[in-house]
This record gives sequence, C-alpha cells and structure tokens, in this order.
Amino acid sequence: MPEPVTSIRDRFPVYSGDDLGATYSAQQTIFKLWSPGALAAQVLIFADPVGGYPIEVLQMKTGDHGTWTYEWPGDHAGVFYTYRVKLASDWSLDVPDPYAKAVVVNGLRAMVINLQETNPDGWEHDKSPDFSYDNQPEDAVIYELHVRDASADASSGIMHKAKFLGLTETHTRNASGFSTGLDYLSELGITHLHLLPINDFDTVDETTYDPEKYNWGYDPYNYFVPEGSYAANPLDGKSRIMECKKMVMALHQKGIRVVLDVVFNHTSQIRKSIFNQLVPGYYYRLNPDGSFSDGSGCGTETATEHPMMRKFMLDCLKYWLTEYHADGFRFDLMGLHDVETMQMIADELKAIKPDVLLYGEGWAGGHSVLPADQRAVKDNVDKLHGISVFSDDIRDALKGRVFFPDQPGFAGGAIHLEETIKAGIVASCPHPQVNYTDSNLPGRPFAQSPVQVINYADCHDNHCLWDKLALSNATEDEPTRKKRQLLALSIILTSQGIPFLHAGSEFMRTKKGVENSYKSPDSINAINWDLRSIHDDAVTQIKTLIRLRRTHPGFRLKTGSQVAELIRFDEEKIPGFISYTIQSGKAGDSWRKIWVGINANTEAVDAKIPDGCWTQAFPEEHSISSIRNSYNVSPLQLVILYLDS
Repeated sequence: MPEPVTSIRDRFPVYSGDDLGATYSAQQTIFKLWSPGALAAQVLIFADPVGGYPIEVLQMKTGDHGTWTYEWPGDHAGVFYTYRVKLASDWSLDVPDPYAKAVVVNGLRAMVINLQETNPDGWEHDKSPDFSYDNQPEDAVIYELHVRDASADASSGIMHKAKFLGLTETHTRNASGFSTGLDYLSELGITHLHLLPINDFDTVDETTYDPEKYNWGYDPYNYFVPEGSYAANPLDGKSRIMECKKMVMALHQKGIRVVLDVVFNHTSQIRKSIFNQLVPGYYYRLNPDGSFSDGSGCGTETATEHPMMRKFMLDCLKYWLTEYHADGFRFDLMGLHDVETMQMIADELKAIKPDVLLYGEGWAGGHSVLPADQRAVKDNVDKLHGISVFSDDIRDALKGRVFFPDQPGFAGGAIHLEETIKAGIVASCPHPQVNYTDSNLPGRPFAQSPVQVINYADCHDNHCLWDKLALSNATEDEPTRKKRQLLALSIILTSQGIPFLHAGSEFMRTKKGVENSYKSPDSINAINWDLRSIHDDAVTQIKTLIRLRRTHPGFRLKTGSQVAELIRFDEEKIPGFISYTIQSGKAGDSWRKIWVGINANTEAVDAKIPDGCWTQAFPEEHSISSIRNSYNVSPLQLVILYLDS
C-alpha cells in the first residue's frame, strides 16, 4: 500500500534550482532529474524518434536534494532521450523528461533542443500589446477558442487548417467574403484570446489528421511542449515550437494578448504517468486507504501543496511566460489547487510580467481530500490576490442551470432571477440594492472587487448558449432565440468584472446539441464561418458593445466601493426587467451618466428613466427626447443611454 501523503511529502528533499531537464549548449548537454527515492537513474539515448532500442545508456550520478545528473560533452541537439529510475529492485518504465522542452511525435520521447533555432524572424522584437490605457485586468475582454476549431471547417478559408499556423494567416474570408480567423478576431475588438490547452496532450494521434479524432486537450502529457497535432509537421520536434511562437507573434501584432488554458489538477495517465514512474505517489493526493483522490473526476488530483509539484507548476508557467511570450493563464479546476500555491504563482508571475492575466474555475470536479479552507475556490477568492474566478452564478442565471438542459434562465424567459442577474451586474460584489438572500448565490457576495470575477454566459463546457436556448425554449422560432442569445451576451459585456465570450457565440454557434464535445469530431466542434455571414447584424452589435466597453470606464469600475457607490438600480419592479444608472463621470468617463435597460420579456416595457436629455448609444446611436422621463425598451433587448458630461 502507498505511504501516507504526509510521509512522502516530508521525507523527500526539495530542490530549488532552475536547471531541471536538459540544459543544452553547443559544448555539452546537462541532464538533471529529481527522483529522491531512486537507487539509480539512467538517460536512455535513441537513434530514432519512435521504436528501436537505446543506442546508449548514460548512468546518472546523485546530486543535491534528490537530484540525478549527467553531463554529456559535445553538441547533442536533436538527440532523443528518456529517463528511467531504479526503485527497490525494479526499474521503472522509461518515460519522457517531465521538464522536456521538445518531444518526438506523440510525445513518448524527449528531444534535446537548441531553442534559439525555434525562434521565428522578429521574435526578439515581439512584445505584448497594450489593451487599455493602464493595462488593468478589468479592462480585458476575453474570447475563448480551440486552435483546431478556428480553422478546421472549409468555410474558414484558411489554408493551414486545424494548425497553429491557421491563426497566423491574414486576409482569410468565407465564401461570402466576410473575414475569418485572425482578421476577424482583430476586427471584433477583443483584448485577450484564451486558447484551450495547447501543451502536448495524450489522446490525439499526431501522425495523421483524422477529422473524427479530436480532443479539447484536458489530458496533459508533456507540460512544457506545444501539442504536435497543431504543427504542420509533427514529425519535426522543432516545428511545433516555432509555429506556436509564430501564432503568438501574429496575435500580438494584431493587438491581441494570449491566455493559455493550463491543466495542472490531473494528468492523462495515472500509475503509468511520468510523475508516478519517477517518484511514485509524491505528485498525487492519496485517500487514507492509499487510493488516489479523484477531485478532478478524471482519476487523480495532483498534490499542489507538495513543494516539488508546486515548483513544477511555477517552473512551467514561467517558461511559457518567457519562452513563448504568453500573457496569461486560465487554471482548469482551480479549486483543486491550494491557495498558497496559487498565491505564490500570482506573486512570482507578476514579478516577471505585472499585467499577466490569471483566472480559473473556482470549483473542483468531485470530492477532494484537500481541506476546504485551503482550496482556491470562489468562497476563498479574497485569499487570492491577482487571480480571478469564473462566476457560474451569472452563467446559470442567464442560460439556465447547466445540469438541467430544459431549464431556462433569465435570457430564456425565466422569472424571479432578477436579483441573481443584478448580482452579476455588480460582479458579485456587495451592493446595497442587491438582495443576495433572494439570489442563487449562497446568501452573500463572494467577491469584494470586480477584478476578482469573470462573467460569462457559456464556454466550451456543457451546452453552448445557442443549443441550451433551443432546449429550454423548444417551441420558439430562431429569430426569437437569436434575440435571447444577444441579450445574454449584451448583459455580460455591460456588467462589471471581466467579460468572457465563447468563440462563435456572437454568430449563434451550434454544436448540434452535443453537450460536452471534448471528443466529438470536427463536424460538431469546428466553427462554421458561414454563420458569421448569416448573423453579421449580431456580430456588429457585439463589436459595438466591445467598443463601448473598452471606451467607457463606467463599464469597468475598478473597486468594490465604486461599484456600490456609482451604480444605482431603478426601484420600479417589473418582472423580467432590470434597469440601472452608472455615475460614470465620477469614474473618469466622458459620459456623465449611463443608463442601462434590460428587457427579458417578449413584450416591450415602458420604463421610467432619470431626468435629462439622453442619447441612445446601443443598439444604435441617436438622440431621444425624455419629455415624459420614460423610454420604451423593445422585447428581448438591452438598451444603453447616456448623458454627456
């Protein structure tokens, strides 16, 4: 039976150096591995990337604090290698270097790499674009996209389909002449592109492209290396690195920052994983009976509170931040990470890049042995400085609870959800006019500042918004459903906090009713860019809202006290209708006041508005007369009015 977690953690030494893995120079390569329980360790050298036997076995020497080292004279760039260690009387399986910076096709062997040779032309001049006047997190507009989805469909007009390079192509168009891919993202006006996992994952065969074989990438294998199926030539260990960098640089040149989705809470394999072969039991949490704790719902959960797992996470994130010029990270099932580790990550990454954007899912996927007060969950967000969490509260209030497909949300016509929507509007912060006991939140706000909250209506998980609305409003026609979808997205883009959009939701993306499409074929997941033509009017509205948000600080208040003081909800109680005023001029806005009216009803609402001669900014801009101090808000519509300063 495996040893208790505490004895494994406390017995093993901690190595603090920054040289784990293979350190290359033209004069020598130094291999360094942490495996304190091993009796012996070897580097196995192979002539070929796949198959065959080792052509050389390098006997590693013991080093400081549980490390093993081998110094290999000569220029060995391009050499393929694995590690194995002797534990008691048995040798482990040979596995890739956990710190491998390059791997062979399908990632089963590591490769010594000269990283200078992977830098595209101009890489040394690449830098993160500004996204606001002061690059503050609340100024971000995040757009979530899967690399393969962006270009796999023929409608994309992109040559390098399903590849990193597909997001470097410009002047791509669909059959109707509308922009797609990189140009479209730039025109939309987003600040951050959130990419589903792009590090090497386990379940897609990189040797051939098969439209039926697909994965989101939440089954990580080699953490420091880009995924080979996204490379034009996955057989070449350099190409995936260079092409990934080309993608980042192309996005930066278009004014878009890059957020990487990272999955440290579990690994794709368990007993045969790289971690467990080299240091059995150390990297995972164990139940009292010695079995693996499964808070991820994927078989394991990593022990992020163990110093060397914590170090692994930090080393990996720093590497992507510096080597690949990443601008932020989204943490999958962040509730399985301990608060101390997450705060250390935030502190150390912000020391390197002060405006790095960090956020995650503030929940777990199942029961965890990690004590509740140590988890990086929504309820502990005030223990996390510089890290935001998703609000599943506004998501479920807008679209309906995700685990009840036919249940509508506020945008779908459900009543009695106004207080939860109001809580979302104020970014789940304290507000004197929000009755949290009458909301879906647990009787209180979970945030103290809008920067702590990511607001969204849908993402890659669960039914996409269009499909959920179809299930919860099955008898409605598509034009009505489209209005409901735009209403939900409009609420997200005008609420306080950080808005997050699922790619294609602005042009009614569908996954044909598939709830969790993590391994569905391209026919389900690939973005149909012809929808972008059909729904160009909707795209125009979303572009307008993004522009208004980025232009007017009233939609991006910085502190909880500003939210409480500057937002005033109208006291008129109309079911399915919410309206409020922002004293935006006090937040440095060119507009003195902003009035937002939200009508989730299928009939118009004649709403009272404050005194003044208002101008309508959205859906389209024109002056209005407020003789009767009222405004007729159309069915299923969000309206923005403003007073000049």
